[in-house]
Amino acid sequence: MVTDAELARINELAHKKKTVGLTEDERIEQAHLREKFIEDFRARFRAQLDNIELVEPDDPRLAEQKKRNQNH
Repeated sequence: MVTDAELARINELAHKKKTVGLTEDERIEQAHLREKFIEDFRARFRAQLDNIELVEPDDPRLAEQKKRNQNH
């Protein structure tokens, strides 16, 4: 997982790149941090997609859920 410090560093390097430019070491660091960020994003997005459940409109669980919601 990308830490707050790493995220701050990504933003710092992006700002520096736009203003004064990056050294070779900073370019390497930026590429590494970006890759880590992208991997983390993909893993979280994949986990979110894995938790999505498609339900047909005539699924009996929907009728049960509607009954429970109406009783509250």
